Amino acid sequence: MSDQSKADIAVAKFLEHTDGEVASFFEACVHCGECAEACHFHLSTGDPKYTPTYKLLPMVKAYKRDKAPFSSLKKMVGLAPAQVTEEELLEWEPLVYDSCNMCGRCTLVCPMGIDIAGTIRKMREGYAAAGMVPEGLQRSAEFVKKTSSPMGVTIKALQAQIKHQEDITGIPIEVDKKGADYMAIFSSMEIMGYPEVLGAYSKLFKKAGVSWTISSVAYEATNVGVQIGSGPLAKEILQRVVDAAEALEVKHVISPECGHAYGAIRWAGPNMMGRQFNFEVVHIIELLDQLRREGKIPPGKKDDRTMTLHDPCQIIRRGGLLKEPRSLMDGSCGNFVEMKGAGVTNFCCGGGGGVSANPRAEELQTAAFSQKLKQLDGIDNLEAVVVPCGNCRTVFEDGLDAYERDLEIIGLSELIAETLAE
Repeated sequence: MSDQSKADIAVAKFLEHTDGEVASFFEACVHCGECAEACHFHLSTGDPKYTPTYKLLPMVKAYKRDKAPFSSLKKMVGLAPAQVTEEELLEWEPLVYDSCNMCGRCTLVCPMGIDIAGTIRKMREGYAAAGMVPEGLQRSAEFVKKTSSPMGVTIKALQAQIKHQEDITGIPIEVDKKGADYMAIFSSMEIMGYPEVLGAYSKLFKKAGVSWTISSVAYEATNVGVQIGSGPLAKEILQRVVDAAEALEVKHVISPECGHAYGAIRWAGPNMMGRQFNFEVVHIIELLDQLRREGKIPPGKKDDRTMTLHDPCQIIRRGGLLKEPRSLMDGSCGNFVEMKGAGVTNFCCGGGGGVSANPRAEELQTAAFSQKLKQLDGIDNLEAVVVPCGNCRTVFEDGLDAYERDLEIIGLSELIAETLAE
């Protein structure tokens, strides 16, 4: 593939994804800079290149040259922008992949309502098509094709974690149980880094009388295709889950404590598949809130430590699950304190959208985490942070280590299981 053909491929994909909505965004932007004041990458560095709309420049340039009103006429008279080159694409590639979590905070303050995060996702389609993807994410994609997991987690590794949790809880976890009400999927980070979540599920679901299972062929929730911007890969990964759920004839698929996995299967999933699923997708937070309201997982003695809640962007701001985790926190925590800016305006941890899987972005990710740290520092005598996302949880632990802070990080499912009435 020649240099120019890479640029041609990327531009063609940019234009393909510049539909009426995206075109209206490009035309509507008034370059006010408000989005910069919402972006944690810009706030933590002060560098204007991290202004969210600036990251879109190659795609905007391609639109203005080839698709905007009167673009053909402007080219004839020499007023159209020059062609996008591979050099430009390479210059912008770190901005597109390293400095955007697709968290959507910038859209909240945009006076024109521009969905910058969604447009970055479409812009990544061009980069992925041209093979211009960071090495870390490309490696994750290769692991997915071999094992279905971006971390290379095999079914044997999962079975070992299941066995360990069964030994701890004394509760069996059934794999490939046909006709179960629920099929749970997990992120690789949960399986290998926080396997206690498996034990938490088994404890909570036994108490509630919930029939559930895990598929041996589709246990992975992470969709690296969405992170990279590869529509075909995203659909391939989703297809595995859909096929497994329908083969097991389950009524629901449980999306785990993972941000982008929820959006990928719950909101984008049916569009990617081109049809409705034969099952319902429910987030684990939704399900636990429902079970608690029904009295099936009653709270016992509360954890009396001073705790706060991190709002994962794709679950809260872009997913809409705002009240449910707080209701669960109120029932399980005796001293729950909201951080300043909590809820839909909360700061991203800095590692979402594939950034945490991109080693090149580590320094920038740590800088972005400083905005989250300011929120935590605003709570007196804080002892623990509930982080309902496996990826965010890892970023929190790494960020706290980098800034030499000592706080316990716990998942929401585990907190509910630990405070469950006997």
